[in-house]
Amino acid sequence: MRISVDIGGTFTDVIVLDEETGSLRLEKVETTPQNPADGVLAAFAKAEAEIDKIDYFVHGTTLGINALLTRTGARVAIVTTKGFRDVYLLARTSREPMYDFKYRKPESLVPRYLTFEVNERMDYQGNVLTPFDKVSAAEVARRIREQDIESVAVCLLHSYANPKHELAMEEVLSQECPGVSVTLSHNLSREYREYERTSTTVIDAYVKPITRSYLEKLDGELRSEGFAGRFLMTRSGGGAMTLEVAKEQPVHLVLSGPAGGVIGGAHLSKLIGHENLITLDMGGTSLDASLVANGQVTVENEQYFQTLPISIPTIDIHTIGAGGGSIAWISEGGHLQVGPKSAGAVPGPACYDKGGEDATFTDAALTIGYLDPDNFLGGEIKIDATLAEQAISKLAKSLEMSLNEAASGIVRISEAKIAGAVRVISIERGYHPKEFSILAFGGGGPFVGASVAHELSIPRVIVPPGPANFSALGMLMVDIVHDFAQTHVVGLEDVDIKTVNEVFADLLLSCEEALARDGFDQKHSAFLPSAEMRYQGQEHTVNIPLPGHKFEPGQVSGIVEDFNTAHERQYGHSMLEDPVEIVTLRLRGLGLLPRPDLPKIGNGSGDVKGARKGSRPVYQYDSGEHLSYSVYDRGQLLSGNRIEGPAIVEEPSSTTVIHGGDVMTVGEYGELVVQLSL
Repeated sequence: MRISVDIGGTFTDVIVLDEETGSLRLEKVETTPQNPADGVLAAFAKAEAEIDKIDYFVHGTTLGINALLTRTGARVAIVTTKGFRDVYLLARTSREPMYDFKYRKPESLVPRYLTFEVNERMDYQGNVLTPFDKVSAAEVARRIREQDIESVAVCLLHSYANPKHELAMEEVLSQECPGVSVTLSHNLSREYREYERTSTTVIDAYVKPITRSYLEKLDGELRSEGFAGRFLMTRSGGGAMTLEVAKEQPVHLVLSGPAGGVIGGAHLSKLIGHENLITLDMGGTSLDASLVANGQVTVENEQYFQTLPISIPTIDIHTIGAGGGSIAWISEGGHLQVGPKSAGAVPGPACYDKGGEDATFTDAALTIGYLDPDNFLGGEIKIDATLAEQAISKLAKSLEMSLNEAASGIVRISEAKIAGAVRVISIERGYHPKEFSILAFGGGGPFVGASVAHELSIPRVIVPPGPANFSALGMLMVDIVHDFAQTHVVGLEDVDIKTVNEVFADLLLSCEEALARDGFDQKHSAFLPSAEMRYQGQEHTVNIPLPGHKFEPGQVSGIVEDFNTAHERQYGHSMLEDPVEIVTLRLRGLGLLPRPDLPKIGNGSGDVKGARKGSRPVYQYDSGEHLSYSVYDRGQLLSGNRIEGPAIVEEPSSTTVIHGGDVMTVGEYGELVVQLSL
């Protein structure tokens, strides 16, 4: 058996796959923010998982990103080269957003007085300019010990080219500061740009103690219950990592939760023949949008979190505060706003009757008729429409609007924000949304998918089976992943093929050793080479897949052509006469795990009367009137069934809305395909 658990801001999702029968069991429990491990164990219990029969447990967590958001990580010190103490605080002396006069730079994770210098120096080729001074290093270590530091980020100048001095510093810290967590920059990034590498190292050090403690506790509790399988964590860059690697490099877990849904989307896209997808994962707290092009996830090699760069491969996911629990409020100018603050799991939306008094997206959806108060989470959670109306009435009164106008406004504002997120990950990346379909999942994605698609003239919305648990399902589709990179700046006009191949040989050896430690032989491994490239004189690069991890002279012209095409798509132009150069060589190693088969559903005759539950009125913002929507039970639908809107398709943990003029058909895997009338 396999089991995957995805901890969200409001709910924890679990999927159990029985590999013998192919059956899937989907469950939800409420997230336990104070102790996430309790939520995981509750998910195991609710799914009635036989722990001793589980081969793989795949887990995604928001623990790291929550620690960054709330500034509750470890007390960190930085150790750097003498003369470079202020690299981290100076950053790039630029700011985003550039023209927002209200902008305030987020508080630094490490104050200046906790940044320490050691006497040493390498040049950019890794040659020693100043030998490592062990005496000054020991003095720094003693000062760190006096400051009650929990974690140390070591980032020495040009250590990407030669890590010898960082390893020496680690040895000194282990002697002088036993028990203190240490992160070495070269273990995370072998690339130039000192600030970005320092930031990545600091973030890893900041979340390492809390992440390691959580994972060790959870692993111990599962082992005591008889779990003897493999414990895997989803990576921000796609794929998974073993528990041992996750404890050593938790920076790869910062965006691990949302990654599962995008991985699942890429897998599903090939099964159903729609390989261009925009994924919309709307949960209780936030919405995550990403893009799958030609069946492949989009991976960036640098991501930003609250202006802090993280230089590791990361799935390109754009997150906004637009979830089911997003709170509606009135700005100082008297305008209705929604989010980013969320009611979360506790106290939750007003309709949950757990003490929440603020109106949320869920309250609004219930008020205008999208939700059935008696069939929320299959009836497990009773929601109170009266409490929702009371919360929204407060806003409506201040806005001089009717109850339904205010509720509909909350939904429409959320949909507008989501449409903006889709533009970011499509138009701003050089892709036209019309060439894609929306894959809507999470508890709220199927709710808003059709409206967002209409806003952007996207022709099709697809709702996967088990949408509210789809991120957890995607976690069952992962391979073990290791990423290695090395800065190697060289022009392609006069490229030294031998030197490039020597760099790739080192990367390949590192990949093979890492996969071997995880238990994978050559037969069950795969390698994906690529190169960060740019026009000579540029600052920014484009990552280009390579035909193999051994360069051949005849491949150069094709690689340059691929770069020109990718550069034009991303930046809107290409410079065909300018020389092209490689900046960084990359190699992704995959430990191939068996893929579970998604079960197909039975074929239908076309008659959907047996699935029809009745109808209910839904308020229409444009007309100010209620329109009758037919209501169907998704569990009774079969492949080939067809439903014309306006209609609502209900299932235990999600609701799909089909507007008038749109037509929905059911696919062979149970996916709902809504064709829009544009």
